[in-house]
Amino acid sequence: MGDTHLKDHVHTILYASTVAEVWDCLLSRLMELGFHHALYGFTRFHTSSGFGDDKDHLFLTNFGSDYMQGYFLDGRYRHAPMVRWSVENTGACPWSWIKDNIDSFNDQEREVVAFNQSLGVTSGYTIAFPHSLKRAKGAIGMCLEPHVGTQEEADDIWARHGDELELICGVAHLKLISLPLPKRILTKRQREVLEWIGDGKTVADTAQIMGLNKATVEKHLRLARESLSVDTTAQAVLKASMHNQIFTF
Repeated sequence: MGDTHLKDHVHTILYASTVAEVWDCLLSRLMELGFHHALYGFTRFHTSSGFGDDKDHLFLTNFGSDYMQGYFLDGRYRHAPMVRWSVENTGACPWSWIKDNIDSFNDQEREVVAFNQSLGVTSGYTIAFPHSLKRAKGAIGMCLEPHVGTQEEADDIWARHGDELELICGVAHLKLISLPLPKRILTKRQREVLEWIGDGKTVADTAQIMGLNKATVEKHLRLARESLSVDTTAQAVLKASMHNQIFTF
């Protein structure tokens, strides 16, 4: 029965066309196995100085608004110990790692630990995904019911289903990073002009191909740059490509 359920979920994920479809399917399986909450994050723009613009991240969670506000919108995730672990490592790690290493944490990391404890987010596992790109970082944290589940229960689930959890989370991750980033969706015209410019066409060439005047093409390029928060058209082509916004439809 378990193998059948796994195959069904993997099939659904592979043929999903939106981020929401992938996420809903993954959450369904995680809940069936005992992890009631999850938090997924991915960026292609991590550097030694940090994660960059939040709009360039894919961040998914079914935690409530209080947790979302405190952990993500208030920026605590940037100092979370398990996020640091996932940046420096790949594979799976139980959240007991926090207790084992808390003496080495700085004040900001300790504050994140205290925040999670206050909301009962203390028992779970984190999976950090491997990447061939230097700046690409992705991970998922899975949590038992806050204030209810224990790390021992999470460890028991992992002992029985860890291989499946790593597999389905890995498949979902690979699918998610192939889909357009929801926060940076471009219009059809913006995608078209960036594709032609990316193919080496000039603004004049693009205008002629699309049946537009040069001013209109320039307007679409300007709006695309603004949407992607970049300064140049070359940067817009690169970021749009990295966000799966062009040459994918």
